[in-house]
Amino acid sequence: MPEQFGDKQHEATDHRRQQAREQGQVAKSQDLASASLLLAAVGILMYWGENVATLLGNLMRTHLGGEAILQVDRDALTTQWYETLIAIGGVMLPILGLLALVAVVANVGQVGFLFLPDKLAADINRVNPLQGIKRIFSITNVARLGFGVFKIIIVTTIAAWAIWGEQDQILRLGGAGVGEIASYIIKISLNTCFKIGVALLILAIIDYIFQRWKQEQDLRMTTQEVREEMKNLQGDPQVQARRKAVQRQLVLNRVGSAVPKSDVVVTNPTELAIAIRYDHESMDAPIVQAKGAGVVAQRIRRLALENNIPVVERKELARALYKQVEVGKPVPAGQYAAMAEVLRYVYKLKGKKLPGMTEAA
Repeated sequence: MPEQFGDKQHEATDHRRQQAREQGQVAKSQDLASASLLLAAVGILMYWGENVATLLGNLMRTHLGGEAILQVDRDALTTQWYETLIAIGGVMLPILGLLALVAVVANVGQVGFLFLPDKLAADINRVNPLQGIKRIFSITNVARLGFGVFKIIIVTTIAAWAIWGEQDQILRLGGAGVGEIASYIIKISLNTCFKIGVALLILAIIDYIFQRWKQEQDLRMTTQEVREEMKNLQGDPQVQARRKAVQRQLVLNRVGSAVPKSDVVVTNPTELAIAIRYDHESMDAPIVQAKGAGVVAQRIRRLALENNIPVVERKELARALYKQVEVGKPVPAGQYAAMAEVLRYVYKLKGKKLPGMTEAA
């Protein structure tokens, strides 16, 4: 049956997705992180670059300009290095911190927090030449190579277009000073890098969408795989059916021995049945002997009729006892009044008085 064993026509289950995630099979685009870092770096330089250039210029004038210092002691040299590091760190650390934050967000945003210690273990397949050749010439890597060539063409085209648009300004730089030329080169370089970063980001988003789609296609399941997963997670359906049958038989056997010892059966009237026993000499409160719904409730009512045990319809009381009281436990104090009314009715049918409960009621 090819439909069962070949065609992946079912969406991946949550369990299959979780297994794939634990094995590191997640949809991720490395280009998305790279493009985000590029744009962040260019944006930071456009906003903060002047401060960095000013700092470096001042440091160069301070340490390379003026009179040469031929003799210095250790304390003076240490102080000078400390001041230099403080000055550079005050400007560079925020920049590096922002770049690190962007890198973390760009990666974690795609796959979430994922810790895979097994990936750190040694794997002989990673250094196996045959496996390496297969990976190199795989369809996936060929597609990545084609996409990489396409990105190079896009980047080259954007860079050429950006510079071509500035040709008039470039030709006028012949009579400009060194400072003006340097400023213009930095400006056009940042603008070009920004345009390239935007283009790479768009391509990276397309790549990420494709990776998500490919991941979903790879995780799709055949009918047989769905059945095998259900069997592994929930057990063999036949074994489950037998287990339920045994459990149901045990419940019915317990009901068969408990109901004949009861004094009354409270019903819903057809959905629920609760068998109650009360002995004023040995019990402080009535005890639930058995309870059940559906087939078990029918069994309780049938046993009650066979053993001449009164069956009383009390919907609210039956629901409360079924939800609140386990078998073998006493009726809660909140149901004493309703229970006393039922027992009073049963004792009246039998021509007996209800000791103890009469006063409590």
